[in-house]
Amino acid sequence: MQNEPNQPLVLLAAPQITSPVTTQSIMRNVLIALAPTLLASVLLFGLPALLVVTTAVVSCVGFEWLWCRLRKTPNTIGDLSAAVTGVLLAFNVPSTIPLYMVVIGSFVAIILTKELFGGIGRNFANPAIVARIFLAVAFPVAMTTFVPPTVALSPVDVVSSATPLAPGASSLSILELLMGTHMGVLGETGSITILIGLVYLLVTHVITWHIPFAYVATVAVLSALTGHHPLSQVLSGGLLLGAVFMATDYTTSPATKKGKLVFAVGCGLITCLIRFWGNLNEGVAYSILFMNLLVPYINMLTPNTPVGGERPRRFFRKEKVDD
Repeated sequence: MQNEPNQPLVLLAAPQITSPVTTQSIMRNVLIALAPTLLASVLLFGLPALLVVTTAVVSCVGFEWLWCRLRKTPNTIGDLSAAVTGVLLAFNVPSTIPLYMVVIGSFVAIILTKELFGGIGRNFANPAIVARIFLAVAFPVAMTTFVPPTVALSPVDVVSSATPLAPGASSLSILELLMGTHMGVLGETGSITILIGLVYLLVTHVITWHIPFAYVATVAVLSALTGHHPLSQVLSGGLLLGAVFMATDYTTSPATKKGKLVFAVGCGLITCLIRFWGNLNEGVAYSILFMNLLVPYINMLTPNTPVGGERPRRFFRKEKVDD
């Protein structure tokens, strides 16, 4: 750096290159990308959807604020990561879920999955994924009780019904899957809006194409090879939501391009194994959680080669012993 005349040379610690990109700006862009799906869920499911989202966001932000106060650490709610977790948690539950269960899910996401491991950047798995799995195990009936979205604003009774992926469920047209006019959790009923969010995240360079495209392509190819309709499998369930917004989480996904591809293919493989041969109808949440646990090993197996440097040694390769 150039110093002013008659000023001593100032040496600064790395990094020397600064960027206007911050955690807050990244999370703001994610919230903008989630907005079309939020709007669609409110239009489809009415006021209950808005109450679920509001409860999830307020409770997630509140738990993070409370944690910082109790530990007397700087308040981190301004980085908007807790708000993003709240929206994603809401998109992983049905509009009919009791609101106190949403608060419990927020506690699991923020306190147990994020803060106890050191806060943002240190959590071992995506907080919304862990919360969804916890709620599905703890409250299975509430997590599978839905209301028909097209009549959400009318006085109808809620029903416990299979999602489009369940055996024996009536097949839906591609248009219905795209428009989200079927039963499911909030984030499973907006394929078009999720794709709009994907385009925004790619254009703003928040994410790269590697994970969402490789994840979806793996599921499509395996579906075709096993006799399932590829497009129906891609548009059904939480595949797009998981591939675009949760599998791409910076902290819990690999750092290298090669690693991202390995991670995404693993997610797609496990998703298909659970969907086609497991006891569960949906495998997206479990596949992402399992691959989150493997991210440290994927990073070690797929290091980048430094510019002008030697190819990094693989951690499992034996060192050559000189004679």
